[in-house]
Amino acid sequence: MTTTLNFFTLIIGTEILNRRRKDAHFDFVTKALTDKGYKLTGSFTIEDDPALIVKSIKFITSQPNSVVFCFGGIGSTPDDHTRKCAAIALRDGKLYTHEEAKEIIENRLGKDAYPHPIVMAELPKGANLLYNPVNQMPAFSLDERYFFMPGFPQMSHPMVTEILTKLIPHKKEIYRHTLTAECKENIFIELMEQTPNNVEVSSLPKLLNNGWSVSLSVVSDDTQSAKDTFEQYISLLNKNNISYSLIDKA
Repeated sequence: MTTTLNFFTLIIGTEILNRRRKDAHFDFVTKALTDKGYKLTGSFTIEDDPALIVKSIKFITSQPNSVVFCFGGIGSTPDDHTRKCAAIALRDGKLYTHEEAKEIIENRLGKDAYPHPIVMAELPKGANLLYNPVNQMPAFSLDERYFFMPGFPQMSHPMVTEILTKLIPHKKEIYRHTLTAECKENIFIELMEQTPNNVEVSSLPKLLNNGWSVSLSVVSDDTQSAKDTFEQYISLLNKNNISYSLIDKA
């Protein structure tokens, strides 16, 4: 697995979009990634529409070095499309009986596994199981990069924690420098255009009663690059006699 991982969430559920249920996945995943020194590249929340699910999976997995946390739609009700959609997007379009998943469901539910819950053992070709700490009903992954989990946070969030422990055994150190300056952000544009590839610069402007203010943040996993880039902005502000304050310097 390459170290330049790009993480995505795909949150599936009409009930989230119509506000019958509040999403809990975005906040959890972003914090879990931050604790590891990473961030989300993208997050998508979509309804229970098979064609849209297939297109979303295809698009996200086509991104370089993508790792996908997909939540929802792997159950046994008619609106649970994710297992089939994952097979269409990433395999041959067919579902196959996963014998281990079948055994887990039968052992857990006995005769009540039939006729409906047992369909959760029908998975895309080559699927690996993910342990469900709540009711043992299997979730699954493909290619050790694409993880399909229940929509219930109490089930899926421990899975995310375990996955990240394996994917990122050691935290990536991130060096961040931040300031707030009493100016418009356009003064920074030329410097921003010269930003090295291993540095991320962001600016957040704000219009106050007494004029414009902008918060500028410089981030890198290379401490010297972060420091050198940030000092260029400090020099620019000093040259133009613009007041600023350091919010954080690490």
